[in-house]
Amino acid sequence: MDMKKRIHLELRNRTPSDVRELVLDNCRSVEGKIEGLTAEFVNLEFLSLINVGLISVSNLPKLAKLKKLELSDNRISGGLDVLAEKLPNLTHLNLSGNKLKDITDHSAFHISTVHPSLCIPV
Repeated sequence: MDMKKRIHLELRNRTPSDVRELVLDNCRSVEGKIEGLTAEFVNLEFLSLINVGLISVSNLPKLAKLKKLELSDNRISGGLDVLAEKLPNLTHLNLSGNKLKDITDHSAFHISTVHPSLCIPV
C-alpha cells in the first residue's frame, strides 16, 4: 500500500488536525520521498515511518508539535539538516538501519553526542 492511501486509512474520518500519532510503518513511498503528509497535521506529536523506503526527508512538512520521529530501516544517507528547521520540538529521532555513515554536524539537534546505533536523543 502506498503512503497516501495509508494516511487516508489512518485518518479514520478524522481531520488531520485531530491526529496526534501517525504510524505508517511498512507502507511504500513513491520515489523514496514522504508523500501525503501535510502541514495540516498541526497537532501531530508522534510519526513513525519505519521501513517505508525513504531516501530523503526533504519534503517533510513543518510539524511544530512533533516530538518523536521514527525513521529506522530506510535508505536515508543524508540531508537531515531540514529536520531541525521543520521539527523545532523534536525530542527523539531514530535513524537506525539507514545508510548514514556519520552525522558530523548534529549541532542543529542540540545534542552533544551521537549514539552508535544512530538513535539520537535530541
